[in-house]
Order: sequence, then structure tokens, then C-alpha cells
Amino acid sequence: MSRICRQYDRIAAAYDQTRHRDLMERPFLEQIAAEIPAGSGILDLGCGSGQPIAAWFIHRGYAVTGVDGAPAMLAFCRRRFAAATWLEADMRGLNLGRRFHAVIAWDSFFHLDPDSQRQMFGVFGEHLEPGGVLLFTSGHEHGEITNTMHGESIYHASLNAGEYRALLARIGCEVLLYRERDPQCGLHTVWLARRSLN
Repeated sequence: MSRICRQYDRIAAAYDQTRHRDLMERPFLEQIAAEIPAGSGILDLGCGSGQPIAAWFIHRGYAVTGVDGAPAMLAFCRRRFAAATWLEADMRGLNLGRRFHAVIAWDSFFHLDPDSQRQMFGVFGEHLEPGGVLLFTSGHEHGEITNTMHGESIYHASLNAGEYRALLARIGCEVLLYRERDPQCGLHTVWLARRSLN
């Protein structure tokens, strides 16, 4: 288990209790729903405790597969949504042998170091259907920082926006939406991209 997964495993109960449920993410989730077939497959990378993002899609009939490296987080998911698929895995080496209409990496992918983030675009590409959409959050500029969450010093990193655009283009994705430090979404920097049909 990676360091970041061990940290989230230790703070899982506190994280779940304090994770915002007000769905500031809703506009982006609604845009995904508008882009993909009803009931189609969604891959949630770094799904955490399943609230609120996986839950939003599950309640609307989508087939969610959640991946997380922290067993204590997945325990919450399995108790809440037993019918969905929950997998303990490191996203960096993920190879599920299938594709999804949407891939989401909300507040998860940005815990990887810069080289691992670059490599993740290959993972995204392997799991995203032609015409499918990719949603992820990043930092707003190149760099590495740590902040404290429930007593743990948590690592974050980011590439710059130009490099993210180039990596998306490399896997055949066009940017549908880019919001830098969106004030309506807790100052998240949000990317939504669609893969070409070719």
C-alpha cells in the first residue's frame, strides 16, 4: 500500500464524517450524465468512502466501479452500496481489461507525484471508451505541496495546464471544460474532457 493510501486508511472514519455532502460537484456530474448513455459504466478512481460522487451516480442507475487503495475507505462503500463494484488497487498499475463511458479522478489523482501523473494518462486511455468522458481535479500550477488533514501531512502535486492539455491530446481527448480555482466548487481546478470516437 502506498503512503497516501496508508494515510487515508488511518483517517477514513474522520474523513467520511467531515466530507462535504453539499454536492458542489453537481454541475460537473450533471455534465457527465448529459454526455454518456443512461445506466452506463463509470470508473471512480480514488472513490474514497463513496460519498458523494459515486453515490450520486449509483442513485441514478449507473454501473459504478470504485477503486481505492485504502481498505477502510472501501469498507464504507461496501456497506452503503453493496451492489456496486469496489476494488482495492493502486490506480497507477490499474488494468481492468475493460472500458467505461466515464472515468473520474476527483481529489485523488493529484496525490500522485508528477511522473506518476504523466503515466496515469495511459491508464485513463486504457479504461475510457471512445466518446467517453474524463473528469479530474488538479492543482492550478506546477508544483508540490503538503497540507494537514486530520493530523496527517498529505502530499499533493500538479503539472501545469499546458502539460495536462498535451497529455489529454495524446490519448485522443478534447477539453470540454476547464475551471481554474472555481469559486463555486471550493476553489477546485476541474477538467472535463471527451475522447474522440476514432
